[in-house]
Amino acid sequence: MNDNDEKMLDTYRSFLVISEIAKEESLSQRELSQRLGIALGLVNSYLKNLVAKGYVRVKNFPRKRYGYLLTPQGVAEKSRLAYQHLRYFTNLYTTTRQDYLALFRALSGARVRKIAFCGVDEVTEIAYLSLLETDLSLVTVMDDEAAGADFFGLPVVSLANGVLSGYQGVILTSLKKEDALRDRLRQLGVSRKEIYSASGAGSAGLLETITLQLKDGE
Repeated sequence: MNDNDEKMLDTYRSFLVISEIAKEESLSQRELSQRLGIALGLVNSYLKNLVAKGYVRVKNFPRKRYGYLLTPQGVAEKSRLAYQHLRYFTNLYTTTRQDYLALFRALSGARVRKIAFCGVDEVTEIAYLSLLETDLSLVTVMDDEAAGADFFGLPVVSLANGVLSGYQGVILTSLKKEDALRDRLRQLGVSRKEIYSASGAGSAGLLETITLQLKDGE
């Protein structure tokens, strides 16, 4: 992704955090992290930024628990971000299609044929459409929260089961949960050299990078 895409993703995550806080539940940072699929450290960073801007205030609860509430400025910011992300999702389709297509073509050029998708959300279907334009085969789709569902004829399985399938690479196919999914895959023993993301897929030299990465993992 380019700098503009990264900025859009950053504001989108801020919007997700604000939207959860708007529900007025007593949620800890860890609970926010689990709900949104965003790394705990990132949630902490977003909350600090939102508090500093006056959009969120911290509320103390019994037993040293903390909750987060939207200020009036935060309510206005939520509305602004909601409108902004109508445009974001329009741009997301085009950008994501291009990024995944570049990644899949680079993997194909490096003689990868069997891949797995990790993460199911609105981005996953876009990735699948790009996959159909290549000679790669999708052998499994994994997502703990969506396990048991159907994805274009393939059953969605848990990550623990998905990592046992015969793939040559795992493609992260969720922008919202990318960091958490990467961490979980590493916990399950998947080498970082087997995990691919569409981030930066359009940059020059991707094929060379992937080829070297595959050779290094042999």
